[in-house]
Amino acid sequence: MHIVKRTLLVFTLMLSVSLCHAQSSIDELKAHYFDAAREGNVELLQAFYQAGLDGNVADEKGYTALILAAYHGHNDAVNYLLGKENINACQEDNKGNTALMGAIFKGHLSVARKLMFAQCNIDETNSQGQTALMFASLFDRQSLVNELIEQGANPQHKDLAGNSVADIALSQGNYNCLLYTSPSPRDVEES
Repeated sequence: MHIVKRTLLVFTLMLSVSLCHAQSSIDELKAHYFDAAREGNVELLQAFYQAGLDGNVADEKGYTALILAAYHGHNDAVNYLLGKENINACQEDNKGNTALMGAIFKGHLSVARKLMFAQCNIDETNSQGQTALMFASLFDRQSLVNELIEQGANPQHKDLAGNSVADIALSQGNYNCLLYTSPSPRDVEES
């Protein structure tokens, strides 16, 4: 009986070590995958997808490959990812931010323009109730403010703190954004 217990204990210990090693390998693969997105390494991303990886897998912060590639301004990687059939371009991170919001935040306007046409709700809100238009207004991305409004973004939207797009622009001294975000006198008369 003593030998059986010892054998079971050794077997359990070996299995435990193997599982820890397997988990370590999985964690390393995940790190390489997310690094590939951060670095815009399309070849490595392709290899992961050809191996069967779900393109919408997220890290502990909720960042997907698309969110990371957009945030770091990698046009080719964003194009590749948007072309993948099962990529959810509208997926949010843990704070509710989208790839579009990340691209606007970092000032990657060409990436943001691609993401504006990704069939997502143009007025998608993060956990603070902020939209992509609010990000554009906050960071003085004037050309994007106009383009987002042309795509249907609501310039009268208010976040959870009660701030409008114009309020956010004013708070940052982004007065030129007000030309696009304030209602025209005609709009005021009609309402």
